[in-house]
Amino acid sequence: MLDTRVPALLVITLGFASAVLAQPPASPSQPPRPVASVNTQPRVDVADMPRPIEMRDTLWIEDLTMLEVRDLVKAGKTTALILTGGIEENGPYLTTGKHNNVLRAMGDPIARALGNALIAPIVTLEPGNPERTRMPGTVLLSPDTFKAVVSDMAVSLKTQGFKHIVLLGDNGGNVRPLGEVAEALNTKWKAAGIDARAYSIPEYYNYGEVEQFEQSALGIHEKMEGLHDDYYISAIIAVHDPNGVRMPERLKAGKFAINGVSLAPIEKTVENGRKIIAFRTEKTVTAIKKALDAAKSAP
Repeated sequence: MLDTRVPALLVITLGFASAVLAQPPASPSQPPRPVASVNTQPRVDVADMPRPIEMRDTLWIEDLTMLEVRDLVKAGKTTALILTGGIEENGPYLTTGKHNNVLRAMGDPIARALGNALIAPIVTLEPGNPERTRMPGTVLLSPDTFKAVVSDMAVSLKTQGFKHIVLLGDNGGNVRPLGEVAEALNTKWKAAGIDARAYSIPEYYNYGEVEQFEQSALGIHEKMEGLHDDYYISAIIAVHDPNGVRMPERLKAGKFAINGVSLAPIEKTVENGRKIIAFRTEKTVTAIKKALDAAKSAP
């Protein structure tokens, strides 16, 4: 006997086709485009719309509305920070996003100290060889891909009116590629007569100085245990999020210490973290201003 049942897939396909055919035709002035929602109305151009709400007090571009970014750039915030971190093995206690958590704590004070800066989304992956990823949780970009991502971000920021694009790497492997990106962009922009410049600031990656600071200013002396972890890193992260250093779990296991230094009480660690952030901020802002001044006097 012939099976007269219609396959389910065919029913679904016919139903989808009927729904598409049932949609009203596109306006002659609005070319048809595929949409993923039921909102098929022509998109309102808000580029020149007066901002209808008060400005939110944040310097992170991804946390601002488009109109807020527009108005901040018009008001003179024409420096953009591109922060680069990484996802990697950081011992048994710190999350793989250690450097990205550090950047979340460092970005805002650096931008506020500069006074005219906004912060681009963090580049959360670092350069390396993806074929040689041995540690679980480590995610790498090839060096060329990493540099392409940073370069495209810088060009995007330049195109919308930012004049100074500052590149900061919280991971040692990021520093050299960032310098190469800045050099390539500046060569290209100068030849094209573009009034914008990229700056790589290796002075931001100053953990040697940070270690000396925690010894002389904070009285912290670490005895290294061979882990990819440090008191000063944990203290900075604790300012952003104590869960980034697994505080509840480590307290329960009796492991809330690193390199012979207790992280308890957490209030004291956070206080030290704020002092370390202030130290790094001052060093970084000084280096950025020095680079900006050097660019002004360059031929």
